[in-house]
Amino acid sequence: MTDLHPLPIASAASALIGDPAAFGRVADDGTVYVRTSNGEKAVGSYPGKSAEEALTYFVRKFEMLAAEVALLAARIKSGALVPSDAYSAVKKLREQVKELNAVGDLEALSNSVEQIEPLIEGHREAYEAKKAAETAAKKARLEQILIEKEKIVAEAESLAQSESWKTTGDRLKVLLDEWKSAPRLDKKSDADLWKRFSSSRNKFDKRRRTHFAALEAVQSVVSEAKKAIITEAESLATSTEWVPTAKRFKALMDSWKVSGRGKPSDDAKMWARFKAAQDQFFTAKNADLEKRDVTMAANLIKREEIVLLIEALLPITNLDEAKKNLREHLNTWSKIGMTHRDKRTALDARVHSVESVIKEAEAENWRKSDPAAKARALEVVKQLTESIENYEKIATKSEGLGNTKKAQESRESAAARKVWLAEAEKSLAEFS
Repeated sequence: MTDLHPLPIASAASALIGDPAAFGRVADDGTVYVRTSNGEKAVGSYPGKSAEEALTYFVRKFEMLAAEVALLAARIKSGALVPSDAYSAVKKLREQVKELNAVGDLEALSNSVEQIEPLIEGHREAYEAKKAAETAAKKARLEQILIEKEKIVAEAESLAQSESWKTTGDRLKVLLDEWKSAPRLDKKSDADLWKRFSSSRNKFDKRRRTHFAALEAVQSVVSEAKKAIITEAESLATSTEWVPTAKRFKALMDSWKVSGRGKPSDDAKMWARFKAAQDQFFTAKNADLEKRDVTMAANLIKREEIVLLIEALLPITNLDEAKKNLREHLNTWSKIGMTHRDKRTALDARVHSVESVIKEAEAENWRKSDPAAKARALEVVKQLTESIENYEKIATKSEGLGNTKKAQESRESAAARKVWLAEAEKSLAEFS
């Protein structure tokens, strides 16, 4: 839509074009005057201040009201004001301009105010559009709140049959807090959703109370089961069958864990008896292991001595002799008793290292004595020798015919193959 009147914003701005102070002066007695088309008008004074400060003060008053005029026009054009409020604001500004004691183009400012009123009806559509947008936004927000609350209710309903008592109870508390913090809907919608939510919580709470009541009823059964476990544990406390008894104690512990909970006071006493029987057995078992540690420490010394003998087989001077001695040392090694696993691992690695070297030497010895490989090496030497002789003959013949280029190429080919021949002969020499 095209405005029929100049923009009040522009009018207010035009009133400020240049220096508003040009419309005023300060008399010798300190009175500040503003010039109008009807002559000068006294607007006041600013005691105790310089003429420049006094003039600036009254110019600022003019600029502030001009800014209000421009702002009102902008709000009307954006649709931000209710038309009735806009009319009231124009009326108020009209009075303010009329009573204004300030320095500036007062007539231009007054004209800019008069140009605002025609805008109100012209921009009523903008106001209506903004109001409609706000209504739509409010509706969308209510729809979003409804979705969020329905989500809370749906989750509560899905948890009503849960048997995860602690986790679900905590989650329902969180959902209740979320419900309380969510904005309200209309009374009926809120009431209907709350009824569903509250019903789900009540169902869960009722089932939880029933569950724990039933749990209390079976505590005597749990107690009897644990007493049987304790009786067996106390009968095993003096056993010296370390491995099977340790496994049985583990099984009894597993049974204890799955037997359920009894009365807290009874559970604590029964656990103390079971643990005492278990501790008695494992204390004796650990004492026996300490005795074994002495034996295993002696075995460790023996193994360390054997490792030194095995490592002394390197470097290999006689492969057959090294293999024979290694077998004897390994035979002795296998007859030594138990050694701590963590310490034996490092010794086993050292033995394996020597075994690997001897095996590699044995493989290398076989490779050098392999007749098939030797035959292949001989064949390569033969082929290279014949190729060299052939290229040298071609070079000699080409020189006789005056073909120096071909002679040169043939001699270069022969030279290259002589290098290859030297390597092939070296490889052949490695075979025994």
